[in-house]
Amino acid sequence: MAAPDSNAVHMMDTIMLVDMDYFYVACEELRHPEIKDAPAIVGSDPKGGSGRGVVMTCNYKAREYGIRSGMPISMAYRIKPDAAYLPLDYGFYESISGRIMDVLRGMAWKFEQVSIDEAFIDVSDRCNTYADAEAYAKKVHDGVFATASIKCSVGVGPNKLVAKIACEKAKPNGIRVVKSDEVVDFLSGCRIDELYGIGKKTEEKLGKLGYKTVKDLANANVMQLVGAFGSLGIELKNYANGIDNRQVEEQIGIKSIGRELTFDVDTSDLARLGEAVITLSNAVIEEARKGNFFFRTVTVKIRYYDFSEHVHSRTVRSAGDAPTLIDVAMGILAGNIDPSKKVRKIGVRISNLVDYGKQSRING
Repeated sequence: MAAPDSNAVHMMDTIMLVDMDYFYVACEELRHPEIKDAPAIVGSDPKGGSGRGVVMTCNYKAREYGIRSGMPISMAYRIKPDAAYLPLDYGFYESISGRIMDVLRGMAWKFEQVSIDEAFIDVSDRCNTYADAEAYAKKVHDGVFATASIKCSVGVGPNKLVAKIACEKAKPNGIRVVKSDEVVDFLSGCRIDELYGIGKKTEEKLGKLGYKTVKDLANANVMQLVGAFGSLGIELKNYANGIDNRQVEEQIGIKSIGRELTFDVDTSDLARLGEAVITLSNAVIEEARKGNFFFRTVTVKIRYYDFSEHVHSRTVRSAGDAPTLIDVAMGILAGNIDPSKKVRKIGVRISNLVDYGKQSRING
């Protein structure tokens, strides 16, 4: 009898996260090759340092100066006024994203796009060994570049959690494979805040309970965790043990247009959050105009440092345009934000879309 293959991958256990590297700037580099070796920032108009809005993304050259996603554009300008500042062009980015996502969808057994530049793919039906998984990850990596000349990073693991962290470890432009029997050791070498659900305050709270490392958390008293964090405590212990049962599932979305921004550093600064809402609202409405849409419903999503997520919506009486969106989104933010908690991610979305041709006038 032949010895079992120690590299064998069990069915359903080969998940990849494919994440484009500094995607918006990478897209801009395609049509502005002169910025490839210079600090480049995509976001709001800095207006000589007096602009409102935030940095949506920047390349690694800009990051060397301390510029980060979510930073006020005025601050970025003060740090590096001679950087290349480029306006958001979601139509262009989505056209490139669409080509990439079509390729990834065709290479997957199951596909789940999670943002304009990021997708999970389940390729369990195509990989019988970990050698297969690594070779297939390279095929995916190279396929993205061949399709759009965009670099990406690929994380491979037995579930979404591990694939996500592996992808972060692979950046930039790399591949990281974590085998099932390596998960515990892999996670033990990770910072505790790299797990889902652990921000700075959660990390501090865990530290006070005596849990300093992922290994500590993996061996934690689950009842103590539930007492301190509620149902999140069970998830934290599961994640520390590499347990994540979420499936890769393609989301069939309601007809809507939305944008999100993850801050590099969690913030409770209301002015900064407001600037982010304005930047996102302008990007959403620009895309809506390209599709000839007004809207009736505005949704603001707030994800806090502890990964608790709150979604608030408001429906307007008559279909609206840019001024309505900004007013409503800012009103939702002001009425629902918890000023005592730092925000990790914020999003703005419009739905109940109305075609221009069916709406005789702008109201609001």
